[in-house]
Amino acid sequence: MRRPVAVRVVGPLQWILYPALVAVAATIVLATPAQLFGLTLPEPVVPMVLAFAWPLIRPSMTAPAVLFALGLFLDLFWNGPLGMWALCLMGVYGVLLLSRNLLAGHEGLIRFAWYVACTLGAFLFAYVIVTVRAGNPPAILSLIGQIVPTLLLYPVADWMLERFDDGDIRFR
Repeated sequence: MRRPVAVRVVGPLQWILYPALVAVAATIVLATPAQLFGLTLPEPVVPMVLAFAWPLIRPSMTAPAVLFALGLFLDLFWNGPLGMWALCLMGVYGVLLLSRNLLAGHEGLIRFAWYVACTLGAFLFAYVIVTVRAGNPPAILSLIGQIVPTLLLYPVADWMLERFDDGDIRFR
């Protein structure tokens, strides 16, 4: 007689809603005006991790809507052009969704290279939008000060991919 196999169901609450709420909370916490030895806290684009991980975990219709809302939140929170970060995050999601089959089975350095390329592409696009809108390019050092902490968040994206990729055996 066969015993029933326990199926671990990972729903949208675990891999979409909770990480989105954590990204919002991390953005707010890192924006506090605290200084230590004259240095302020970094302000990475935390939802970039989600824009990278979600299409590789499982394509869904909910994830782009949540990413769009997170992008609008960033625009309103940082007082930027409305829709800029939403467009950048959706662009990263779209690129990874289209290249999902190329990344299947790759780990480590290949995924990190894609994360770097997508992050730099999104920041370049945001840089161009801000430059055209303001008529004056933003400071490069400030831009690098936001890119580097965003790139350092790759281990979180890698953890999400390892944690949720095989989370539901019904999709194997």
